[in-house]
Amino acid sequence: MFDILMYLFESLIHNESDFHIDQEELTDELVNAGFHLDEIYKALQWLEKLAALQESDHTPYLTKGAFSAVNRIYSQQELMVLDVEARGFIMFLEQINVLDTITREMVIDRVMEIDSKEFCLEDLKWVILMVLFNVPGKESAYAQMENLLFDMQDGPLH
Repeated sequence: MFDILMYLFESLIHNESDFHIDQEELTDELVNAGFHLDEIYKALQWLEKLAALQESDHTPYLTKGAFSAVNRIYSQQELMVLDVEARGFIMFLEQINVLDTITREMVIDRVMEIDSKEFCLEDLKWVILMVLFNVPGKESAYAQMENLLFDMQDGPLH
């Protein structure tokens, strides 16, 4: 499923293609690209849920006392998916104002919906990009995250 999300993001969304594509047409394109139907449906559902999160007037997982901008308490399920490095990266992005509490929770929500046994920091970075791309008013945060993603892939500076 994550491969399909990456394919869609890189080929359709990120390349500024017209994203108002018929779902059947998109499904056919993905099947022709070699993806399986069940994974295609999961990926499309993942994107629909992302759109629904950004359109909702409230964020149900931001409950009083559960966590604040400084301290976020992760559930056992979240800890199994997001390792120390991933959680540290999320915290770093909050500290530099790329993520706020709402976008952080959107990212975590979308990560938890990815059906992958091998979710890593690079995957998290792409999920963050996808979330920021889909949230109105986060263009600056998206550009900053995009710079971080592509600059960090060049390796350490010496």
